[in-house]
Amino acid sequence: MAQRVVLVGTGNAGRIALTQLIGDPRFELVGVGVSTPEKVGVDAGELAGLPGTTGITAVGDLESLLATKPDCVVYCAMGDTRLVEAMGDIQRFLEAGVNVVGTAPGLLMYPWGTLPSKLFARVEAAATAGSASLFVNGVDPGFVNDLIPFALASTCQRVEQVRCLEIADYATYDGSTVMFDVMGFGLPLDQTPMLLQPGVLGIAWGPGMRALAAGLGVEIDEITETCEREPAPESFEIAVGQVPKGSQAALRFEITGHVAGRPAIVVEHITRLRDDLRPDWARPAQAGGSYRVEITGEPSYAVDICPTSRNGDHNYAAILAGVGRVVNAIPAVIAAEPGIRTTADLPMYTGPGLTPVA
Repeated sequence: MAQRVVLVGTGNAGRIALTQLIGDPRFELVGVGVSTPEKVGVDAGELAGLPGTTGITAVGDLESLLATKPDCVVYCAMGDTRLVEAMGDIQRFLEAGVNVVGTAPGLLMYPWGTLPSKLFARVEAAATAGSASLFVNGVDPGFVNDLIPFALASTCQRVEQVRCLEIADYATYDGSTVMFDVMGFGLPLDQTPMLLQPGVLGIAWGPGMRALAAGLGVEIDEITETCEREPAPESFEIAVGQVPKGSQAALRFEITGHVAGRPAIVVEHITRLRDDLRPDWARPAQAGGSYRVEITGEPSYAVDICPTSRNGDHNYAAILAGVGRVVNAIPAVIAAEPGIRTTADLPMYTGPGLTPVA
């Protein structure tokens, strides 16, 4: 029998999740929650950009979604700039006995050691009270930082360091809040965006890094951060607006988790808005962008991951992959023990199986 699922959030990730929830026979979509008043009452098919209608129209409150008695919620609402609200939403679902998978808030991927316990104790208590489970994941932070390194490390006699990279051109990424407010593109270099405030990088990627460390049987003692910002040589346009001359147009940051004084787990991001910026920084393995997992050990690995899609470019494909990671987890999360679950807690799961091309 299909599992009853509702979706919260129809932004970049939510729209993609909606396409799978409508078409995947493992799931029965019973509700869609939105925060934009203009979307209330709109059919899920239209919100997903699909032909035809589903008979499921969007609502603007959580209680209406709970009334549909779902087995699981796919939570794709913004978590970066509304952490308290997102934590509250998830707590409400868990208390009601509804399992949750989500792309946000990323802090709940593995909050232990990253957040003070009082900040997520209510979520844990809600999961226990409702006998429900929560799994937050994605692409990066996500499977590039846990699932793939775990798979590679399982073949090693010795692992000395794991480095996970995202190398991408974000010019076509159409999330203005993420691009401008969070990452700081288009801002003067004397202004520090949210992501580059002291400690924020470590908080954002720390959960995934600590989850990887725990799976490898070690504990991170300290997380350090470095970053470089490159100004635009002249003004130019990107998907979300103008990048003025002299403002941030490329960004490189590195987050290092130290174990026993050694740099053991490293996350590096190189984000450009034009291909010609900072040619001395690492280049992607395919045009537009790619991911890379490097393991230094015995044996050592350098593995490039190049997402593509028939429906969009490298940025779309990356979001598609991250969304697929959480949507395909629904059956495993419903079957899991109550509480905050991580990749190491869940069995190996896949998508809906081989699908012949029409």
